Formats: sequence, C-alpha cells, structure tokens
Amino acid sequence: MIKRQIEDVIFQRLFKGKAIIIFGSRQTGKTTLLKTIAERYNDEYLWLNGDIEDVHLMFKNASPVKLKRIIGKKKLVFIDEAQRIKNIGLLIKMIVDELKDIQVIVTGSSAFELANEISEPLTGRKYEYFLYPLSYQELEQHFGMLDEKRLLEHRLIYGSYPETIMKIGEEKETLNLISNSYLYKDLFTYEKIKKPTLLKKLLQALALQIGSEVSYNELAQLIGADKATIEKYIDLLEKTFVIFKLSALSRNARNEIKRGKKIYFYDNGIRNSLIANYTLLDQRTDKGALWENYFISERIKFINYNNYYSNIYFWRTTRQQEIDYIEERDGILHAFEIKWNEKKNVKFSKTFLNAYQNSETFIINPSNYDDFLTLQI
Repeated sequence: MIKRQIEDVIFQRLFKGKAIIIFGSRQTGKTTLLKTIAERYNDEYLWLNGDIEDVHLMFKNASPVKLKRIIGKKKLVFIDEAQRIKNIGLLIKMIVDELKDIQVIVTGSSAFELANEISEPLTGRKYEYFLYPLSYQELEQHFGMLDEKRLLEHRLIYGSYPETIMKIGEEKETLNLISNSYLYKDLFTYEKIKKPTLLKKLLQALALQIGSEVSYNELAQLIGADKATIEKYIDLLEKTFVIFKLSALSRNARNEIKRGKKIYFYDNGIRNSLIANYTLLDQRTDKGALWENYFISERIKFINYNNYYSNIYFWRTTRQQEIDYIEERDGILHAFEIKWNEKKNVKFSKTFLNAYQNSETFIINPSNYDDFLTLQI
C-alpha cells in the first residue's frame, strides 16, 4: 500500500480535542487512509458509512446521551462520506464538546455539502486536510525516483488515482468507471444540477482548453447554456475537487490581463477520459498542455501537503507575453515556465521582470521537474 503524506500529520493531531476532517474527490483513497489509521487501534474504533441509510436513522434526534450509547467504549469514531448525514456538523460538535475523550475523523467528497454543514458548528473545533490523487512525492517514495521518472508518460496519460496505479493494464477501464460512475455522484444528487448532459459537455470543453484562458461567455455559447449556469457548474466542480482555477496576476504592468482565468484538472487521467483520448505522447498534439496540467496539479499537491501557504496565478499581457504558473509566498513571486521540449530556448518576459523585481524564475522540463515536486524552493 502506498503511504499517504498526510497520514503522519493526522496521527500527530489525534486526541487534541478537535475533529479531523478529510476532504477529497471520490476514489482518491480517503477510506483506505481511514482504515490504515484504524488498524493501529484494533477494535477500539467505530466505523460509520454516511452512504448507508441505517446510519442516518441512528443519528436521528441525537443527543450527547444517545451518542455515548452509540459509541460505547470506542476511542475513535470514523465517519466516511459524512456529507450524507443530516446535521452532521452539530453531531460532530456534540462529540467534540461533550465526549472529550473521543476522537472523531470525518471524510467528505463534497465540499459544498460538508463544508457548509460544519463551518459554523465546528469553528475552532476542527483540523482540515485535503487528500488528492496520489502525488509525485508519494509515488517516488513508494517506487523509487528512477522508476517513477520512467513512468512520467504513463502519468501524463493515465493520471494518479490510486486504482489506476495499482491495476496495471486496466487503466482505461478504471478511469472510465471513475469518470462515469463516481466523479459526478455528489453533483448529480445535488439539487441544483438539473442537466447532467450539460455538465459533461462543459467538462469536455474545459478538457480541451487546459493551458488556455477560459471565457465563461464563450463556454456558454459553445455548449448551449447561459453564463450563470457555467459559473455555477464550474464552482461546483471546484468544490468536488475535479478542477481548480488559476487567476491572472495583475498589479504593476499597464497592459496586464486583469480578469483572466485558466482551469486545470487535478488529474490528467480524468481529463483524458473525458475526451476519450489515451493516445501515446509521440502521437499527440496536446502533449504540452498535458505536461503543464500535470506539473501544476502536482505542484499544488506539494505546496498543500507541505504547508507552503501560497497564492497561485498565471501571468499574461495583451501583447501575449506570458508566464505559465506563479506562486506567491512570503512576499516573493516564484515564476515557472513549463516546457516539454528541453531544447527550446526559454526567456522570461522583461516586462514581468521589470514589474516584479522581487521574483525568482524557474524553467521546468522532464529532466528537472522532480526536484520541484520533492524539495523546497
């Protein structure tokens, strides 16, 4: 089993008087992570699955006394897919406040449901973590640096969901199952999603635009929807950890694009499954976009798992000067140009360097990318 980076962090937070909340899309390994933690406590834990109806009924009209009866002598309470349980935030609050010797650990694949339920009741009572598809750092530690770098093309095409990593030779079937059966489960049960077909069209359109600026008006015209619907669906896709957004950095230069945005996928395999394209890299015209999506998504995993607390951007001017990816941390801008072709001559825009003199620049290619996904800069 591949060890997850947040596992040790969670163990350090156990029995500190706060609930532990783990967010992440379906099939990223949240349940497996909980079971790994549970193994250290033998039979001293209670396991509850929020997808099962009788668990909902058990918590109906709950009180501290009833919760104590439910939990009994167990030390830990695991609640998987907790967003399904009504008033889950108040239930967790009761456990934290009234049953102080109990540790509750909760997972949720739907931030728009679970986060809304727990934000107010659990103010000051929770630690929150995100579990992404497997990171480069986790895979390198498991397989070794040499083998993992040899698998770069495989990662660009099939991504890093745990099941695609472990089921060698079944990657296409696994990704199709995840994207068709699991990925949208929370969205399709959400009352504001009225047109599943429209959502799929939107995702396919976004998949074909990674690395490019996205216009909500153009997307609306392309798939036959209104702009408000596009904005709502993209927001929900972000909150279910399918996609993430980069905004344009604009502070100094007069001709900077101020309101631009790019949208990327947390996993390359999901992106490729949406457009049904698993072709090898040497036959693809989108290898540069795949490489950019891969590195930026991996970098986001890295800065979050290592508590870098960074703002993330891209940069572009009306004259088409551009920087692929920027992290702002402790007042310093770290600017990345992400190029698949190692022989290509790369120069950073003088407009950017003059406008942001307190910045560091990096050129990322297949020969050096691993340093930026394992080491602090």
